[in-house]
Amino acid sequence: MNQCRVIAVANQKGGVAKTTTVASLAAGLVELDRRVLVVDLDPQACLTFSLGLDPETVEISAHDVLLGRVSAGMAVVRTKDGVDLLPATIELAGCEAMLLTKTGREYTLRAALDELRADYDVILLDCAPSLGVLTINALTAADEVLVPLQCETLSHRGVGQLLDTVHDVQRLTNRELSVLGVLPTLFDGRTAHARAVLADVAGRYGLPVLEPPIAKSVRFAEAPAAGRSILQTAGRTPGAQAYRTLARTLAGLPAAPADDAAEGDVTGVPAPAAPAVIDLTDQVLTR
Repeated sequence: MNQCRVIAVANQKGGVAKTTTVASLAAGLVELDRRVLVVDLDPQACLTFSLGLDPETVEISAHDVLLGRVSAGMAVVRTKDGVDLLPATIELAGCEAMLLTKTGREYTLRAALDELRADYDVILLDCAPSLGVLTINALTAADEVLVPLQCETLSHRGVGQLLDTVHDVQRLTNRELSVLGVLPTLFDGRTAHARAVLADVAGRYGLPVLEPPIAKSVRFAEAPAAGRSILQTAGRTPGAQAYRTLARTLAGLPAAPADDAAEGDVTGVPAPAAPAVIDLTDQVLTR
């Protein structure tokens, strides 16, 4: 990768595996010798904890960077997975109110990350489950947005609201922003409901669906306790292999040989071609 790609992982609904997706994709890209930075933009600091840092002991965080107290480079730390992290703390919860008084507040994160772009191939932004100032900052700083989607009706309803926000960002603060696609997470292909929701999202919004879907697994819940991604704690499981496949797709590499597939992989989804990117700037979406 010659040019840094900034990808916001966003969905205002909680519990759809945004943090898991950021940690797992980042680890998969590092395995491919990509230089990766992840940015925790959630005051709950789940990504920070999941990658082995105790948010209570973090001294310099995204909060300090966004308020201009320190440069982004001063706050970045290297994790055990080989991924660089700009961590979060609970202080980030008060950051939105402080940013509201700043001129050009939507561009704060973009300006902070400008100094780091040359050092990385990919920057992944873990957005909070909201459509507030921090998420707008992420979308303004990003080149692309990836939408993790739990295949159930309530999660499905939030996609339209997120795309409205994406459209506003494209119109007002970041005309180059594009939608990478929807990533099915916590997926159970045995249920007709999950398959129906996924088909409806693809048809209703005209979004590409990234493959393979990420199947439900208790292994994802176990990984944060070790401070590592699932690629290190349960690397041969179908979920880990699915994220590796997606990482190869994002890196523009062909699918791994069949011999590298996980034993007992039950996703039943062939390796995909590179996902299409849809620019919604001039597209009218039917809600």
